[in-house]
Amino acid sequence: MANTYTRIASNTLSTATASVTFSSIPATYTDLLVKLSLRSDRTADTDSVNMTVNGSGTSITWVYLLANNSVASTATAQRFYTSSDFNTANTFGSSEVYIPNYASANFKSFSVDTVSENNAASGAQTELLAQMWANTAAITSITFAPQFGSNWKQYSTFYLYGINNS
Repeated sequence: MANTYTRIASNTLSTATASVTFSSIPATYTDLLVKLSLRSDRTADTDSVNMTVNGSGTSITWVYLLANNSVASTATAQRFYTSSDFNTANTFGSSEVYIPNYASANFKSFSVDTVSENNAASGAQTELLAQMWANTAAITSITFAPQFGSNWKQYSTFYLYGINNS
């Protein structure tokens, strides 16, 4: 089967912004893919991304594999790492969120591949995450906000793609 990607929405920030929401996501695709290039204004450490679905952060569970300065660990969390003003100047974290069967009447699974960039002895993170949203509603909106910082920095980018497996 061929996969057909269609860009549904995109947003490149022209100014600092507290959160970005993709809303009115149509139920016409098989899967969703979100590509992010992010940097927050947090200065104390690498930041994390809070992702909410349909306006809710409840009933979401995560399991992740984290590589942090050459140390790997596993745990559960409700966020994923990205770059901040703590990290090397003008670098952005890269993340990809894949959501299969987002419009089905089943619980929704997500996979996340993410990295925060840093040219220093600490502060770089690489993660692979699995998530489940224990809700049978179709996903119609997704919001991304920094967990500790106040805003996403100018030039952060957000792309939403619909995928048809036909």
